[in-house]
Amino acid sequence: MPNTTLKKSTLNFLQQLSKNNNREWFNQHKGEYIQAKEIVTLFLDELIVKMNTHDEIETPSGKKCLYAVYKDVRFAKDKVPYNPFFSGYLRRAKPMLRGGYFIWIGPGCSRVACGFSYPNPADLKRIRLDISDNYADWNKLLSLKSIRTNFGKMQGAQVKTSPRDFSSDHPAIGLLRFKQYWFEHRFSDQEVLAPDFLGIVNNKFKSIRPFFDYMSEVLTTDLNGELITF
Repeated sequence: MPNTTLKKSTLNFLQQLSKNNNREWFNQHKGEYIQAKEIVTLFLDELIVKMNTHDEIETPSGKKCLYAVYKDVRFAKDKVPYNPFFSGYLRRAKPMLRGGYFIWIGPGCSRVACGFSYPNPADLKRIRLDISDNYADWNKLLSLKSIRTNFGKMQGAQVKTSPRDFSSDHPAIGLLRFKQYWFEHRFSDQEVLAPDFLGIVNNKFKSIRPFFDYMSEVLTTDLNGELITF
């Protein structure tokens, strides 16, 4: 069966929402929002099916994948009530499979990302210890053609000097400074509306598996390589 294709009407609705980000306008156009959400949900349903041919996705459906359109403005400087994009998260089956996949659909801001956005302190320490001991393996992993072609360099927030317990002159200090491990690829609106966009997203996500496989091994074993009991 052909892949679900995202509609120009969806991007048009989101563009208008960005210009009219208020409750009155949204309520007047609620039907357009529902139609757009249904298409994106179906797209994500099919993406999960494709992803499960090469990974194990814990998120059961596109509906469960999608974040709410309503913004939490309690601590936000920008008080507009809606997100003018659709976004979602696909969780890998934990505890053994680590990392996750993100997607944003919106005019001029569509992208996919994957990795570890906020590792907990124990995981972050374990990752840094592995980098310290095996930085040659890390450099080789991050230089893989499949990763560099699809995502470029690893991104993420970093500490300014050196993390605690690691020397600033460590040969892998450039990697040790990371506290997020993030890969991202942006798409034009034309790419988003293309008939093969679903397959392209699936292939982008599939290309990061060597990194996820490595991280899963690191985060499920101790420093002696013994499997951790969860």
